[in-house]
Amino acid sequence: SPGPRMALRLKYMAGNLNKNPVEGFSAGLIEDNDLYRWEVLIIGPPDTLYEGGVFKAHLTFPKDYPLRPPKMKFITDIWHPNVDKNGDVCISILHEPGEDKYGYEKPEERWLPIHTVETIMISVISMLADPNGDSPANVDAAKEWREDRHGAFKRKVARCVRKSQETAFE
Repeated sequence: SPGPRMALRLKYMAGNLNKNPVEGFSAGLIEDNDLYRWEVLIIGPPDTLYEGGVFKAHLTFPKDYPLRPPKMKFITDIWHPNVDKNGDVCISILHEPGEDKYGYEKPEERWLPIHTVETIMISVISMLADPNGDSPANVDAAKEWREDRHGAFKRKVARCVRKSQETAFE
């Protein structure tokens, strides 16, 4: 059964990220005895509206990882076209593998078993820097991002950044 092997892979990733931290985020298990639930802290990327923010999110891995992707949910409030109002992250590499029935995404843009916490986080950080307005998870944020990027959108993001700084280390 894949169980023990997948758990080992998650354990290895956790240990590896502790030893070799990657710029822009930190990640670890929420509880030492549960390899399937991770907490990540993402530093808002420099030269973006999210700069200075410290955003907390949870990654929940399915028991059949890496055949299927984890789910990612921001715990910190974040205003972004590709994060729905509940905090759920909607990006291609976290979508189930295979063909997209809507024809938006190529199979290679979707989940592949080679992905790791690191490659997921790199995608999420680049999503923060460069939102995808074509298939938004938060329609209001996408509309503001398109129509009033330096006004209402920027103000809401700034509020999230400030709030994230106050709550980051609770």
